[in-house]
Amino acid sequence: MEVWIIWLTAAALLLTIEVLTQMMWALCLTIGAAGAMVCALCGLDLKWQVAAMAVLGIVAYIVLLPVFRRWHERHDAREARTGMDALLGRRATVTHAIRPGHLGRARIDGDNWQVRCPESTAEIPAGNEVVVTSYDSIILTVTPLTKQ
Repeated sequence: MEVWIIWLTAAALLLTIEVLTQMMWALCLTIGAAGAMVCALCGLDLKWQVAAMAVLGIVAYIVLLPVFRRWHERHDAREARTGMDALLGRRATVTHAIRPGHLGRARIDGDNWQVRCPESTAEIPAGNEVVVTSYDSIILTVTPLTKQ
């Protein structure tokens, strides 16, 4: 049996483990095994194939770890909030001007909400973006989006 077939089988097995367990290390080893398979196809010795697997696995871990952490933090934060709490921190587009002491309207994902802004805030004209800071029943409290 050709050595590259063994590396391909190892990569397929590790990828299956990754899909079933969602453990990042299995994906990194899959990348390493794929690199070792390429080395085998190029005719390099077994020691180069093993070295390629080790180096590519470590590099994949270093590169993918921050990416997966950011993705999990974003995903976990969104999943934890439901109902009205899921609106907190979201951006909305003002559809009817919001004046201090009066209600206006804003759209989030196609839904139109009654909104108010703190008394100290100047009028927010239609078309501007705001951020939801709190809610009382079904009325959202918003602040103008700060330009950066």
